[in-house]
Amino acid sequence: MELLLFRTDIKSKKKVKSIKSIFNDHIDILNWSIDLEDIDNVLRIEATKSLSEQDVLDLVKAQGFYIEVLSD
Repeated sequence: MELLLFRTDIKSKKKVKSIKSIFNDHIDILNWSIDLEDIDNVLRIEATKSLSEQDVLDLVKAQGFYIEVLSD
């Protein structure tokens, strides 16, 4: 299992709901959450090793949101 962390501009429950099906229906995403209380609106994804950071970046950007990899 991989843990992937990203900074996003997904700042409301409505925006989270708009991408929910994309993450829930993705075969390689096991669990995900967005911390709306965090200043960086952190997207946390538990995924199989098949899912890359670039895959997630492409998915989220295709929905019109800002996203970048959150480094340690």
